[in-house]
Amino acid sequence: MASGDPERGTKNRGYNTANVHYVETSDKLWTSWLIPIFVVANIAVFIVVMYVNNCPKNNLDFYGKCVAKFLGRLSFQPLKENPLFGPSSSTLEKMGALEWNKVVHEHQGWRLITSMWLHAGVIHLLANMLSLIFIGIRLEQQFGFVRVGIIYLLSGFGGSILSSLFIQRNISVGASGALFGLLGAMLSELLTNWTIYANKIAALMTLVIIIAINLAVGILPHVDNFAHIGGFLTGFLLGFVILLRPQFGWHESRHLPADTRVKSRHTAYQYVLLLVAVVLLIVG
Repeated sequence: MASGDPERGTKNRGYNTANVHYVETSDKLWTSWLIPIFVVANIAVFIVVMYVNNCPKNNLDFYGKCVAKFLGRLSFQPLKENPLFGPSSSTLEKMGALEWNKVVHEHQGWRLITSMWLHAGVIHLLANMLSLIFIGIRLEQQFGFVRVGIIYLLSGFGGSILSSLFIQRNISVGASGALFGLLGAMLSELLTNWTIYANKIAALMTLVIIIAINLAVGILPHVDNFAHIGGFLTGFLLGFVILLRPQFGWHESRHLPADTRVKSRHTAYQYVLLLVAVVLLIVG
């Protein structure tokens, strides 16, 4: 009888030298569907925001004319106001952007969640969604929708919390906190499952480059690196807890003769990292 979860897709056994990252697994791969839904949801929310924004009606021409007027009420604010091809700040605030005063003094804590589904413009949305597809689908295929969904949502929430603590005069929007949570989880997963990876340095350098590029996005309007850092730290710690894999060779050792010493499922350092991560998550 085949091992693994019946909801998963095709099986991938043995070594995989074509993949710079993962080299051994006896688990089946999941079919990725949650990450595509997140992508569609973010795009749909952006369209709704632009519809509510209605630049032709609400623009007062202080910064110039609406961009792409052929889109009608979906046209963008003047580039002097929003260079990312998106709505006005007032529309983003109305639709649930993260704003410290409203969260703290007006008790609108729901903004900690809604802000992660909003984007400042087409460029912001495109950058985040391409990164989400590139990173999220791979993680969901390997670890399933439950664990990846938990990391995504909690990291977005963690990013919003840190952002609201440090950004008190501007609004903040974007899925970057959740995205950085997935990056953080990828890094902790690489570290805690070190024995099952080939080309470890190449995998580590790839992650570092991706993280650096996304941090550069923090200089864009309405996007802040505090959300990135908060999301990254949340995902990094969660990765140690819920992305734990059996050590290299454990699957094969289970099928050895009865008198053969079988490898333990996890190494001591994996348990140490898990314990430290749990403590930090609780304290944090």
